[in-house]
Parts: sequence; structure tokens; C-alpha cells
Amino acid sequence: MKYEFVTDSAAEGQRIDACIRRFLPELPARTAQQSFARRDVKLDGRRVRPDVRVCAGQKVELFCMEQATPLVDVVYEDEDVLLVNKRAGISVEPDEKGGVSLSELAARHVRQNSPDAMTPRPCHRLDNQTCGLIMFAKNERSEEILLRAFRDRTMDKRYICLVRGMMKPPSATCRAFLHKDAKAARVSIHDMQVPGSRPIITEYETLESGPVSRLLVHLVTGRTHQIRAHMAALGHPLLGDDVYGDRAFNRQQKVQGRLCLCAARLTIDTAGALPQLDGRTFTIPCPF
Repeated sequence: MKYEFVTDSAAEGQRIDACIRRFLPELPARTAQQSFARRDVKLDGRRVRPDVRVCAGQKVELFCMEQATPLVDVVYEDEDVLLVNKRAGISVEPDEKGGVSLSELAARHVRQNSPDAMTPRPCHRLDNQTCGLIMFAKNERSEEILLRAFRDRTMDKRYICLVRGMMKPPSATCRAFLHKDAKAARVSIHDMQVPGSRPIITEYETLESGPVSRLLVHLVTGRTHQIRAHMAALGHPLLGDDVYGDRAFNRQQKVQGRLCLCAARLTIDTAGALPQLDGRTFTIPCPF
């Protein structure tokens, strides 16, 4: 089977194996590795190794022995909604990272059976490196209902993460203030309110305790990078987080570039607007 694409400006200077993961997210990593081993990957017609750097506008061809996995990992679907399990490394919507977005893959999935269907729209967000449950609306009515439910926080989202060290106490409700620096694409946490900051509340419960602890986290508020930044401010950064975390500890644990954060559980409450969903809890296995 043959796959091909043309690189964009966001791919400039990237390794070709990383570029393939972005442009062909439905292709298992093992399959791409096997193609490189057989020298079945070409860049502008020349066979290349996985560490070759690409430029914008180059043509990539990959030949493999097996078909790609389904476009999206569907957890639940009906005429109103599409709930999918997002893998880490793919953005929910198109952004400066380039490559195919989860929204584009969701649209392809829906149009396989309904070519004239509305493009499904995400009703909440996850960071590029966070995996887990994402809800899409398949029509304008369900979009309005779900956006309101997420905005009013009647939807209960729970995350699982791995952090450095043992939590003391083992469970708590933590309050602070978060300031977002849009230019730097990161946030800072403060004990007291500072200009431009917003209050945050993060609840956690320890599931496994040790040098690396497993937590169940509930975001009472939902701000940009809240779990990552708040846990780091508490002295327990997430494993694999090279922005707010401990890079030396990540290398020691061999989790560089793999953020251990998963949106693992979603309980739905739309106050009767989508009765087929109300009271249902969806869970996925955590990949770490």
C-alpha cells in the first residue's frame, strides 16, 4: 500500500519520521518503522533514512505491507455526537504544528457514510500531547447543547496522570491563580492574584503512590495547561512534560517527549437535552 503527501511550512527542518507521524496519524508507528527498515520511504523520489530532515514542499512517499488503522478511534457515535479517543501528538484543530488534525480525521470518518453531513465540531479541547476523550457535535443543535454543558461544567471530566514523587496529602483540593502568556505559549501559577490572572481549582486523588505516583485529577476550572502547570507548582511535575516538568527526571524514567496525561473518563449531563447520553459515563484504558 502506498501513502504520499507534500510537506508544509510547519515541517521545515523536522525529521521525516516525525513528519510522517503528523501527516499520517492513522498509520501505526510500527508500520512506518518497518517501511524505513525496508528502505521503502522516499523523499522527492530518493530513498531516505528516518533521521533525514525535510523542507517545505517536498513529496514524501511511503510503501507498507498493511493497511492503516481506522481514521479515528470511535468510543461512541449516534446521529448527534461522535466521541473519540484522541492519541497523543495530534492537534484537535489545525495549528502551527501542521499535519492532519483530529477534526479533519473526524470529518473524513463521518463522511464515509454520510457524504453531505455537517463537519463535526469539537466541543472542548485537549493539548496536542494529551491523549483521551474528545466529544464532537454532528449538528448545530447538539453543538449548542454540548458547548453550553461544557461551559457550565455539567460534564464531569477526569484525568489520569503520572507525577514525580509522593503526594502529601494523598488527596486534596488545590486553589491558585493562573496567568497565561500567549506569546510564550505557556502559563504561570501564583498563590495570590496578579494582573491578568484567573482563579483555578484542581482536585486530585492518589491511585498509586511512590517515586512516581498515579493520580486521578478533576478540573473544577479548566484553564490552559492547568493540570501540567498546577502540579509542577505543587512540586510534582508530570512525567514527560518538558515545558513545566523535570527534564532530568524524564530522561531517567525514559519518558522524554511522551506526556503522561490522559482524559480517561467523561460523565455526561445535558439536563435532558440529549437524553440518550445523560447519566452515561465513558471510560478508556490509560496507555501508561
